[in-house]
Amino acid sequence: MKRREQIRDEIVEIVNRETRAWDTKDVALLISVFHTDMVWPWPGTAQSHDPMDWVMVMGRYDRERWMQVWQQLFDTHALVHNHRRIQKIEISEQGDGAFAVVDVDTLWPGGKDFHWKGRACKVYSWMGSEWKMTMHTGLLEY
Repeated sequence: MKRREQIRDEIVEIVNRETRAWDTKDVALLISVFHTDMVWPWPGTAQSHDPMDWVMVMGRYDRERWMQVWQQLFDTHALVHNHRRIQKIEISEQGDGAFAVVDVDTLWPGGKDFHWKGRACKVYSWMGSEWKMTMHTGLLEY
């Protein structure tokens, strides 16, 4: 089994890879972090801590659909800033699952709805040769 420090470094790398994808508007790089069973529930507001208020905007991962959605965003909006800070990484005892708690402050022009600000839980699974994101909560303010 891998050492915990190595696993932690790999989780940091995948979080940083996702951040680079947003920063550079690189859809292929963004898609590279997602597992084929990825789902992404999103709260109605950053204060919607009760999952009863959450929605499933894009459904289960679909490479072509998700690439089209993100490419459309990248083509129509200039990124103002994208600040992300890892607050915690938790690794399963078996070393095959992990999550990262990440504070996100991403601003796109277009008003309040395009300021993604809050805390996310990014959940990863070890796929035998690489980590893939299997789930990501929408951003919540704590």
